[in-house]
Amino acid sequence: MNRRQFCLTTLAAAAAAPAWAQSFGTAKPVPRTPDVIYVPTPQPVVDAMLQVAKVGPSDVLYDLGSGDGRIPVTAARRFGTRGVGIDLDPQRISEANANARSQQVTDKVRFIHGDLFEQDLSPATVITLYLLPHLNLKLRPTLLALKPGTRIVSHAFDMGDWEPEQTLTVDNKRIYFWTVPAR
Repeated sequence: MNRRQFCLTTLAAAAAAPAWAQSFGTAKPVPRTPDVIYVPTPQPVVDAMLQVAKVGPSDVLYDLGSGDGRIPVTAARRFGTRGVGIDLDPQRISEANANARSQQVTDKVRFIHGDLFEQDLSPATVITLYLLPHLNLKLRPTLLALKPGTRIVSHAFDMGDWEPEQTLTVDNKRIYFWTVPAR
């Protein structure tokens, strides 16, 4: 493919994306391999995470380390929530896009092959994650800088001394919930 064909293909893909998705910008380069191995969140835990966050059609959910996209796809299908998944693994992004197509929610979700630490999370009203404790702690300053009222839900791991507002146990799995406080 020559440069002109590449540019035309890129422009056509951008024009075909839903308008709301275009406002999220483009992914930044992916300079490294994933920090964690992929372990999918069980569906009952996904359901509980979305319920504790009280997601709805006016929300924009960002799933950090989105894997196969099950959290944003479920939120879109069940609650009409718009979603963005971010993952370093191109195989997971491919699976997430296939999942969105099979559930017919491609108008509500999109997936970014990128580094979650390099992405603009400011459009989010809800953040979901299933990362390791040291990654949660590294991410915490970014999360606390989000709009007050942004809801954060973590599967399995807390945020150190940032006390969760709620802790749930579903199928022997822990779920932690916080709201970004007013400054």
